[in-house]
Amino acid sequence: MMNVLVTGSNGQLGSCIKDIENQYEGLNFIYTDYQELDVCNLNDVEGFFKTKPKIDYCINCAAYTAVDKAETDVEKAFEINAQGAKNLALVCNEQGAILIHISTDFVFDGEKKEPYTETDVPKPISVYGSSKLKGEVAIQKTLKTHFIIRTSWLYSEHGANFMKTMLRLAETRDEVSVVSDQIGSPTYAGDLALLLLEIVNSNTKSFGLYHYSNEGQTSWYGFAKAIFESCKNSVRVTPISSSQYPTAATRPKHSVLDTARAKKVFNSIPYKWEISLKKAIENR
Repeated sequence: MMNVLVTGSNGQLGSCIKDIENQYEGLNFIYTDYQELDVCNLNDVEGFFKTKPKIDYCINCAAYTAVDKAETDVEKAFEINAQGAKNLALVCNEQGAILIHISTDFVFDGEKKEPYTETDVPKPISVYGSSKLKGEVAIQKTLKTHFIIRTSWLYSEHGANFMKTMLRLAETRDEVSVVSDQIGSPTYAGDLALLLLEIVNSNTKSFGLYHYSNEGQTSWYGFAKAIFESCKNSVRVTPISSSQYPTAATRPKHSVLDTARAKKVFNSIPYKWEISLKKAIENR
């Protein structure tokens, strides 16, 4: 029996892990959120690990993900996304645990027209992206036994995300305007959760940096249209440019991830994003 710690477990990815935990009888899950474990406090992390059964894997879902708010809440964003990641890496190193850390397409500036590979040089254009990149670097410097999984446009039936926002707006509006000049790959958190537990269950030692998303790409406008079509909602979607919808944080214009390495190493073929969206709609 392997013990798997899941931090930030009340978020959408942690909730999706809970949804499928019964498929993995050989894994014992320890779920925490910030109330039980403050990843920003190294002493708390050390104490937590020492008071629990030997932790074999730590899946770090704890993150500051309020992209626009991070532009003014800079210290908190770096505290959670960078220092928190480093603290977990330090303690995993001390305790002989493997760390699986979730990162983001926002480490890139979005100027590349082709999908980003793991060897492309990051160039974040927001506080959120910068804080997540600093967390990646801290882990890579601190702990050999790590997996960093960059993903994009994460959504699910849990938590707060774009899909749920669109469905909420549909309750009171006949029309919504959505940005059409930002391109990425919507990723169902349920699919990502499955990949993470397969990595744990396989006990692979192919440590390092990986990109994972659902197959295909679209704009936020295209994503919104697909959401309404999937639930047979007649809301009209109007495409607008990023300049027509100013936000505090600048978003990458094209942040599609190349997932070839993850497919090969983990023998994982992600679903097309449209297929996974229908599954999320059905599960909500």
